[in-house]
Amino acid sequence: MPNIRSLNKMDFTKMIPDREAKIADASTADALPNNAYIANRLAEALHPYVQYLKIKDVIDRGGDAKTFVFGPDGKKTKELAYFNAGSYLSVVLSIDGVHLTRPYSLSSSPRDSLSGTYCLTVKRAFGGLASNFMLDKWKKGDVVEASAPLGQFTYSPIRDQKVVVGLAGGSGITPFYSLAQAIADGDEDCSLILLYGSKTLSEALFEKEFKALEKRCPKFKLVNVLSNESLAGCEHGFLGADLIKKYAPKGEYSLFICGPQAMYDFLEKETPKLGLRRKDIRHELFGEIHDPSKDPSYPSEKKNGHYQLKVHIDDETKTIPCSADESLLVSMEKAGISVPTHCRSGECGFCHSRLISGNVYVPEKVDGRRMADKLYGYIHPCVSFPLSDVEVEVPHFKP
Repeated sequence: MPNIRSLNKMDFTKMIPDREAKIADASTADALPNNAYIANRLAEALHPYVQYLKIKDVIDRGGDAKTFVFGPDGKKTKELAYFNAGSYLSVVLSIDGVHLTRPYSLSSSPRDSLSGTYCLTVKRAFGGLASNFMLDKWKKGDVVEASAPLGQFTYSPIRDQKVVVGLAGGSGITPFYSLAQAIADGDEDCSLILLYGSKTLSEALFEKEFKALEKRCPKFKLVNVLSNESLAGCEHGFLGADLIKKYAPKGEYSLFICGPQAMYDFLEKETPKLGLRRKDIRHELFGEIHDPSKDPSYPSEKKNGHYQLKVHIDDETKTIPCSADESLLVSMEKAGISVPTHCRSGECGFCHSRLISGNVYVPEKVDGRRMADKLYGYIHPCVSFPLSDVEVEVPHFKP
């Protein structure tokens, strides 16, 4: 066997013309592999950039709430991405020529996605731009653009305890309905004790469905908590520490919370009384902050201030008015500027923008930025409130 050192390297150059001739004669159909890697196909199926969903049915829940049943549109989207209970979709809305996105938790069972069904349950919010549009305009047969399932409000056996105590208020019940179905289907290995706060029992969503789940699943229990009426079989009052202790197990448990901003503010004072570790208290997206001046650390002299906001997107620049009590995102949307965002709570990072100049206030409880973001001047406009004239560079929105 010849020693490799004895080979003449220049002899290999004689192969080059032959190789180039064979490449030139080859078919272009053979230029790329015929099949993508299995891992790539799986990633694309689970995390598509966009999904096109057709409304298959609309279920009237009464009390200004509807469940929209979706399937793939069959053209651009053939199959729905699977999700974990507690995930949400970021839905793209076009209202008066402006593209907006809003997050809505999936209320269906994860197993339903395998047969081509998603459900979003929407409750009308007073003055809510998105909820009013969806409830008034969406109809059977419409095609809606949405993201892949997103969010971290999901059960993990590595992180969470075997028993979950859920605290829900209003339409914050939707991720818990999904979780309860997943537990009953055997797809999640935990128990759920759900305390659901409503003004009256008639306003509680999924009442019949939850009762049916209780009958077939011993690992699920529902407790209705009513603030405006007293009924047999229901608790009266609010979701506070004493009520949680009454129904929580003796040992360790995880506390999952989803509801309106007022509920989060109230529970911030109540949950420390439970003595739980920080990792055992989980929140869904905090929701959009509307009045930052309520924060103790907010500079009170800036309240009701009015400023100018200069926005750079690609090669375009626009200067618009902004006010101290509205986030930069809201000011841009009001001016017809479309901004990429999937959560409006400072968590997802899709609206990640560069603060060129000016000062903003970011509530600490919703400041989801990394240390490097703060160091190099990046903000999330959805939770940033102007304290002066501001100039920002915003990423391009791709509807």
